[in-house]
Amino acid sequence: MAQALTQEEEQATHRFLHEMNAWTSFHSVPPLSWDVAVKFLMARKFDVVRAIELFHSYRETRQREGIVRLNPLQEPLLSELLSGKFTVLSVRAPTGASIAIFTAKLHHPARKNSREVQHTVLQALFYLLDRTVESVDTQRNGLVFIYDMGGSQYSNFELELSKKILSLLRGAFPARLKKVLIVSPPVWFRVPYSIISLLLKEKLRERVHMVSMNELLEHLPPQCLPESLGGLLPWDPGSWNCLLLPARAGKPDPLDDVVLVLAEGQRGSVHKPGAGSMTLSELKEHTNSLGRRGIYEEYEMIRNEKPEGTFSAAM
Repeated sequence: MAQALTQEEEQATHRFLHEMNAWTSFHSVPPLSWDVAVKFLMARKFDVVRAIELFHSYRETRQREGIVRLNPLQEPLLSELLSGKFTVLSVRAPTGASIAIFTAKLHHPARKNSREVQHTVLQALFYLLDRTVESVDTQRNGLVFIYDMGGSQYSNFELELSKKILSLLRGAFPARLKKVLIVSPPVWFRVPYSIISLLLKEKLRERVHMVSMNELLEHLPPQCLPESLGGLLPWDPGSWNCLLLPARAGKPDPLDDVVLVLAEGQRGSVHKPGAGSMTLSELKEHTNSLGRRGIYEEYEMIRNEKPEGTFSAAM
């Protein structure tokens, strides 16, 4: 949906599209739309360089996790979307932010193939968040993420999935993450959280709060929370998520072709052998001869050289 932008924001959008559509043209995939550009720019406050970095992080994460050509009306994705494990509330925070909830006690990785379960959960997460950030209000006002651990056991917890969700939210998804509220964390969660927190930059770490259900009300009013979290909303994740489902299979994701573009290393290096080039065995011998100090010194020398080429080439 088109939206009113300031003159500076429009200029940033044109620069983003100029850079990115040179990239899409080179890879023979459809160009990005104005709305897609604005979505990624909004998430990075119209900083073009950071928005391009975010776009490629998003694309590479979807490619790595196989989040492509999703049909939300097909199993097992449909059941996952309607399970209530992950949902986006039908109301907003007083700031206008969307509110997403992951209910840990509904996650059962040990009941069947853990990798398949994790893949389906990530598909549902991407689908619902993608639909949520189509909203101009969400783009402007951001996202509050609630990780509800009330009533959960250690068997409901999956460290690898938690790390992937956190990595997605912190730097691979086009949304302004306002807060992460971890509600009713069990005592055993302290050790896994100490591992997860290592992934966080200080700025994001300040936005993560471990709270009791009563303390949650200091962050969000009762009318913005379901009854299961001490609020006034009847718990109805199936109906909430249905609002984000298409009537039929829906139109194809315009970014599917872009997501499927292979990274340079997967297609073969863009670099060609030349003077001073090395084979892998020669590189190993070279680094061994340099030693740790020599590698640091060589890196500093390279880092201080003036960069060549365009921004697109560097990306």
